[in-house]
Amino acid sequence: MDDNCLFCKIIKGEVDSTKVYEDDFICAFNDIQKVAPVHVLIVPKIHIESTNEITKENVEYISKIYEKIPEIAKKLGIYDTGYRIICNCGTDAGQLIKHLHFHLVGGKKLGDKII
Repeated sequence: MDDNCLFCKIIKGEVDSTKVYEDDFICAFNDIQKVAPVHVLIVPKIHIESTNEITKENVEYISKIYEKIPEIAKKLGIYDTGYRIICNCGTDAGQLIKHLHFHLVGGKKLGDKII
């Protein structure tokens, strides 16, 4: 964990959030800057800065995220209507927090643009 990382602080309960799912590997919570009716951030419970930092030692956390996405989508009522998963890597892509995270977005027709 990184003591200066906002998402690490959310995981540890030091910063308030509305968590929608949590287990030993991942934490999912509502994004405060929603772009759709459902906008959840899903993060590994270890500090991985970005997609560039995924290794064979930590890839299990990413696998767990993708295993749980359908369950989280069902819980949020977007499983049947559809949703988008977005992962930004680096400043040019719009990654504002340097902790790997996946946006689960849905609840409306998203169209063919990214978001």
